[in-house]
Amino acid sequence: MGREAGAGNAVAGPVGLARSAGFPEAEWSDDGILDGRLRLLQPRRGHRFGHDAILLAAATPALAGERAVELGAGVGAAALALAWRVPGLHLTMIEIDPALVGAATENAARNGLADRVAAVRLDVAAPLAAFVEAELPPGVAARVLMNPPFNDPGTLSASPDPARRRAHVAVSQGETPLLDVWIGAAARLLRPGGTLSLIWPAAGLGAVLARLSDGFGGIGLVPVHGKDGQPAIRVLVRATKGGRAPLALLPGLVLADAAGRPTAAAEAVLRHGTALPLAAP
Repeated sequence: MGREAGAGNAVAGPVGLARSAGFPEAEWSDDGILDGRLRLLQPRRGHRFGHDAILLAAATPALAGERAVELGAGVGAAALALAWRVPGLHLTMIEIDPALVGAATENAARNGLADRVAAVRLDVAAPLAAFVEAELPPGVAARVLMNPPFNDPGTLSASPDPARRRAHVAVSQGETPLLDVWIGAAARLLRPGGTLSLIWPAAGLGAVLARLSDGFGGIGLVPVHGKDGQPAIRVLVRATKGGRAPLALLPGLVLADAAGRPTAAAEAVLRHGTALPLAAP
C-alpha cells in the first residue's frame, strides 16, 4: 500500500518501451502496472506510485466522452489506468512538480493515450484565475479523482527529498487544512452531479466525511484491508456534488489472505484492471 512502489508493488511486464533522452535510466525506472498493460517511467528517488493509485482508478466512475481531472497526479499512474479502462474518456492530470509533469506527459504518449490525456503544472491550492488560465474553469469536469498527501508532519520524520515530502506529508495551506483545500478544488472543478473519488487512511475517515458534508452527498465507501481479518488500512470514497442519496457502506476489499497471498479480488483489480463497485456510473 501507499504511494511507494518498489519491486514488490510494480507489476513486471514486457520489455519497457523506448524512453526519451530526458529520462536517463540512472534516475528513472521503467515499471509496469496492470500486469504490464501500461509502462510508466517514474523517479528512482522521491515520489513513486503504489497500489493506492490503481485502487483509486478502479473506484472512479467514468464514461466515454466525459472530462475527468486528477489532482496531484504524480507520473500519472491513476489517471492512465482510468483512461486505459474507459476508452473515450478525456483526462487532465494536475501536478505541481515539473519533473513529474514531464514524466506524466511522457507516460501518456508512450502508452498511446496522449490524444486524450494531458498533464499541466498547477498547484492544487492555486487561485481560480490559475485554473481558468489552464483551461480548467468551474464545472469543467464530470469526475475528479485524487490521492492527497495524508501523513501528519508532527508524527513522522519528514523526508529530506522535497518531492517525496510534498507527495506524502499533509501541510496546511495557511489556515486551511490541506484536505479542505483539495476537496474545495474538486468541488469547484465538478459540474453539478459530478463525482469525486479519493483514497484516504481508514483512521481519518471522520475528517473526510465531515468535509464532504458541505456540498456533497450520495457518498459510497469501500474499506480496504491489507490482510483478511485485520482492520481496514485505507478507505475508497466516492461522493456526488449536490447528491442527496444516503451514505452506502459497500463490502470491503481484502488484498491478501491470512498467509499473505493476494486474494482473487485484489488480483482482479491490481493486475487486470477490474473496476470496483464504486465505479458504477
